[in-house]
Amino acid sequence: MSISEKHKEFVSESIVDKSVRELPGIGEELGQRLEEKGFKTAEKVVGQYLILRKKEDLFKDWLKQACRANEQQQNDCYDCIKEWCDFNL
Repeated sequence: MSISEKHKEFVSESIVDKSVRELPGIGEELGQRLEEKGFKTAEKVVGQYLILRKKEDLFKDWLKQACRANEQQQNDCYDCIKEWCDFNL
């Protein structure tokens, strides 16, 4: 598995004030859908991950329902958030 630069940057920095669009797997279109549902920051998406008890299947299903993320986008976002949480929490 190759880790993107976006992933490396996200994991190595604070998530405070980061746009949801800065999450790996989430670009402009998915970011807009999440923002419309009130998830404007990466912090809120990380919070949702924690609310879902860090369960991979629950989080990926939520992403699919919330913004129609495909499997690759779900994987990219989940992997990054999991790594960030493992390192920072």
